[in-house]
Amino acid sequence: MDFSADSSYLQVSTGSYKRQVYEVPSGKQLVDQAVIDRITWATWTSVLGDEVIGIWSRHAEKADVNCACVSHSGINLVTGDDFGMVKLFDFPCPEKFVRTCFCMVTATSTVDIRILSCFSRRHMMEIFSSINL
Repeated sequence: MDFSADSSYLQVSTGSYKRQVYEVPSGKQLVDQAVIDRITWATWTSVLGDEVIGIWSRHAEKADVNCACVSHSGINLVTGDDFGMVKLFDFPCPEKFVRTCFCMVTATSTVDIRILSCFSRRHMMEIFSSINL
């Protein structure tokens, strides 16, 4: 669940792989895509939406990518998937089949991921590089 920068909206990803946006505090679902496109999000943890189309590999199934998190600067995106892969992308990532900047493998499926506010892209790349030796 993510809130807009002005706390007027929240977005959720459903179990049926739909991104839904609601007005706060009324709870009314927002369906006007033009309005949704103009919302600035304070956080982004959704694996759905035009902004993250590129995280999906050519052969990925809907349930393969489990989690995502955009950095506090709003320029980096990390994802975790069923194959234990943690991938770093530029954000937004609106083009299909984008190559990852860096990737590392964990032992099991990655179900949740966050970027610490003190981490820059350089820090993340250094961590990924040192783990992938």
